Amino acid sequence: MPSKLEQLKTMTTVVADTGDMEAIRRFGATDATTNPTLILKAARMPNYAYLLEEAVLWGLSHTHSTSETTDWLTLRFGVELSKVVPGRISTEVDADLSFDVDATVAKAREIIAGYKRLGLSRRRVLIKIASTWEGIRAAEILQSEGINCNMTLCFSLAQAAACADAGAAVVSPFVGRILDWYTKNEGKTYTAETDPGVQSVSRIYSYYKAHGIETEVMGASFRNKGEIEALAGCDLLTISPELLNELSQDMGKLERKLDPATAAARAPAKLSLDEKTFRFMLNEDAMATEKLAEGIRNFARDLHALREVVSKRLQEAA
Repeated sequence: MPSKLEQLKTMTTVVADTGDMEAIRRFGATDATTNPTLILKAARMPNYAYLLEEAVLWGLSHTHSTSETTDWLTLRFGVELSKVVPGRISTEVDADLSFDVDATVAKAREIIAGYKRLGLSRRRVLIKIASTWEGIRAAEILQSEGINCNMTLCFSLAQAAACADAGAAVVSPFVGRILDWYTKNEGKTYTAETDPGVQSVSRIYSYYKAHGIETEVMGASFRNKGEIEALAGCDLLTISPELLNELSQDMGKLERKLDPATAAARAPAKLSLDEKTFRFMLNEDAMATEKLAEGIRNFARDLHALREVVSKRLQEAA
């Protein structure tokens, strides 16, 4: 019998949640996703030091700022990732723009233009944007221009429904971070089936399929293999190398848990969301409110840390 990873690939698009290209090659993911945290980690690995050095030389030769050089480094990572996966590369808009519609749109256009200059077509790029009201409005504009968006830091059905209304290509509910919150605040132990993060993704998946929504669901941020197995059949799952390895070593049978054919039976009613309704529903969900804010802070922190690494190398090489 094939491994659970190989079985999963027959029903779900597997996305590598890492900037480590060797790991992606090893496990044969279809898509890859990046964020400042992953690029910061990869940039510190000996195998990818050359990309940082290339970025530094580019920044010095073009007299570009630390911020511009960091952006170029991110694009170079994206281009290299595109060489080891056949599908799409997710690249994140700066987290500190999460509440600015115009700046998010401008940054996304800049990313797409940068990739084009490096030879990567927009059809192979997903722009990652935080699922704030402003981020969702930016995605609506970008999708109308043919720029596909991956709505990250999604923790609630209200966020997912609003992302779908905006025509976002992909929404990424964060399974493990939801579990973290409930474990900390309720002090309970959960099985894969009762895991609040798994239940959230299942609810969003059912809502989309039952209401004919084309936005894809990409479960993310897993804490254990059981969460992944409980979401087998989801459109996409973005998985760390550690958990990809566990799945590749497990030769047991993997049962499909999410299926469009059965989604309608447990789907929530269709939501109608204007800004006031969205903000109130998000406010009423303490977990989603806290984890969204925390996620934006953490991504912004890691982006700042990545810029500091680049700044230090620029100074050393000047």
